[in-house]
Amino acid sequence: MEVQNASVPGSRQDAPPPVSFWEAFLFWLKLGFISFGGPAGQISIMHQELVERRRWISERRFLHALNYCMVLPGPEAQQLATYIGWMMHRTRGGIVAGVLFVLPSLFILIALSWVYIAFGEQPVVAGLFYGIKPAVTAIVVHAAHRIGSRALKNGALWAIAAASFVAIFALDVPFPAIVAAAALTGYAGGRIAPEKFKTGGGHGQAGASYGAALIDDHTPTPEHARFRWSRLWQVAAIGALLWLIPMGLLSACYGWDHTLTQMGWFFTKAALLTFGGAYAVLPYVYQGAVGHYGWLTPAQMIDGLALGETTPGPLIMVVAFVGFVGGYVKAVFGPESLFLAGAVAASLVTWFTFLPSFIFILAGGPLVESTHDDLKFTAPLTAITAAVVGVILNLALFFGYHVLWPDGLQGRFDGVSALIALGAAVALFRFKRNVIHVIAACALIGLLVTWLL
Repeated sequence: MEVQNASVPGSRQDAPPPVSFWEAFLFWLKLGFISFGGPAGQISIMHQELVERRRWISERRFLHALNYCMVLPGPEAQQLATYIGWMMHRTRGGIVAGVLFVLPSLFILIALSWVYIAFGEQPVVAGLFYGIKPAVTAIVVHAAHRIGSRALKNGALWAIAAASFVAIFALDVPFPAIVAAAALTGYAGGRIAPEKFKTGGGHGQAGASYGAALIDDHTPTPEHARFRWSRLWQVAAIGALLWLIPMGLLSACYGWDHTLTQMGWFFTKAALLTFGGAYAVLPYVYQGAVGHYGWLTPAQMIDGLALGETTPGPLIMVVAFVGFVGGYVKAVFGPESLFLAGAVAASLVTWFTFLPSFIFILAGGPLVESTHDDLKFTAPLTAITAAVVGVILNLALFFGYHVLWPDGLQGRFDGVSALIALGAAVALFRFKRNVIHVIAACALIGLLVTWLL
């Protein structure tokens, strides 16, 4: 079922024609292969494609959906894709959008993890990574600028962004506390100064920039997106079964203490703690996977993070690497089936990590759609988006620190990486180059540099 748009009089352009399910399917498949740059880069790509270029959804509705995804535990970019796919083509559209956002990176990480664990470090891969890491730093900075330029519409929202940056960078405040403080600030601000906490810039501003959208500011909520308690309980029940059945089978076949069963349980808990994206939960994953279970070593965990940074898909897909290495090293299917053990473990870990995200969107989406014009709901979410801009800036500094001073501030400054990052930034900011082109060019430069030095 395609969403039909009710055009608003005065729009500069007519809304685009309805999008078929298979047209959307091909786009979500493409997005799964080009979604580099972590959540900030992925959200930026979706904004360019869906709001600016294709006009499938308006700026205001896009930001409202993004605000909801920012509040949820789990990968917000994947949840945003699921939300928009669900809005356009019901449940099957949401499932397809969310699955295709993850599936290419799962296959790629299984392949790369096998090469990594079976054959050791490869000079070619190390060279490619040397160029990609500074490129990713520039991509995150660019995405922070793009999101900030859309979300920070006034001094109040700038102040929230600055406060969140100071809180996480200087005071090491946990991300959930920043989200809670921003939500309270937005709730109070929406009552005291409501004009400063309206989501987006309104239809007039969005229309002036991009034209009418298929899902526009005033497009009526489609029937499938209307809130019903019966629908919420149905989705919750199906989601619970999709978790209980595989966990029950693992426990019955292998026992509760088996590696695969413990992976399912551990990554279910991790999925519910990922407020603020992958970096917020990585310490928990590191502590459990390395310290408690011994599924991989500290060095392997760092290398897995590098793989997660430089492959498409959510950064939290590093859990697939953790699962593969753990299943491979523990030889859960015996010494003759090491690759199968790693692939099954990676797939199981991915299932338990992402299942909650689908439940949150398909169950909570109708409630969110019923609030996109209600300021008491939107003001806290607008403030949260402003706070997340500060968090993304902190992430950019985190990348920059580890790329430019790989041995710490007391060590050497990597001037070559700085030049690669600067070149990537110029390509993105000045020449508006595609993210894929920037990553590919920087990877080749990194390979050339490592050969010459």
